[in-house]
Amino acid sequence: MSYGQNFPHNSDRFFVTDGGLETTLIFKEGFELPEFASFVLLKDEKGREALRKYFQEYLDIALDVKAPAILETATWRANPDWASKIGYSAEELDEMNRASVELLLELRPGFEEYGERMIVSGCIGPRGDGYIAGDMMDPEEAKLYHLPQVSALASAGADMISAITMTYENEAIGIANAAAEAGLPCVISFTVETDGRLPNGSTLEDAIKRVDSQSEAPPAYYMINCAHPTHFLEALKEGSGWQERIRGTRVNASKMSHAELDEAEELDEGDLYELAAAHREIRRLLPNLNVAGGCCGTDERHVGEIAKVLAVANAKTA
Repeated sequence: MSYGQNFPHNSDRFFVTDGGLETTLIFKEGFELPEFASFVLLKDEKGREALRKYFQEYLDIALDVKAPAILETATWRANPDWASKIGYSAEELDEMNRASVELLLELRPGFEEYGERMIVSGCIGPRGDGYIAGDMMDPEEAKLYHLPQVSALASAGADMISAITMTYENEAIGIANAAAEAGLPCVISFTVETDGRLPNGSTLEDAIKRVDSQSEAPPAYYMINCAHPTHFLEALKEGSGWQERIRGTRVNASKMSHAELDEAEELDEGDLYELAAAHREIRRLLPNLNVAGGCCGTDERHVGEIAKVLAVANAKTA
């Protein structure tokens, strides 16, 4: 199914996406996720049911605010390097990527019967750590590395590809090129440190401009994820024009740095009302913002409050 004019970059409507999948499953549902890999839950019915329940909560939020939805497959860690650490072969990994799309497609009819669209986004995570740039690939190496996962998600029926928690430009360019080869729109979501810069030191402005100029097909739009609003609000005020390329945010509940989050043994849920209120300022600085969800530490409560704020803000400017 082609969604054409119903994608966020072709629409003025507000789209709801989900929250902190892995932190919810670990800290609230009691699952053990080796290497933070949620795709392992797809291997049995108990795990699949937990994923269905999780995603349904966000579909319910979308219905509450009368918005379309974008759901990300549980495949942020479903690439060869991470999968090999927990004993998955290439064939098993391909099966998990396909199963992740199939699970979301199961949920689509029950949501769309209410007249809204549900977009299935194939989630691609970084080859390395989501907080550290580390060993960096060139764009062609990144394309070849991520292409098998992109292809599996595309052939299973994903509507688009989202590269989540990108730490440097070359990997983002490679994934954008892989998505172009697969014939799917691509979204690039960068993470930033407390100074508003990517882990490799680039500014958001420079990163977006470089990916736009060096990709075979520029991304449909950009997002920011795995950072608290206080980490990037000032950065959004720098320069002009590039902010229009950002359409989405998936914020952390906590104001802690990535290093502090790595060491944390308890979930920091932050202040969900303060977090939601911050999106009024984010929306002011990002005129095209029309996709929102959460990342680490957020759940349906946080996203529900954020959705209420942005659904109203977008309705006023539509």
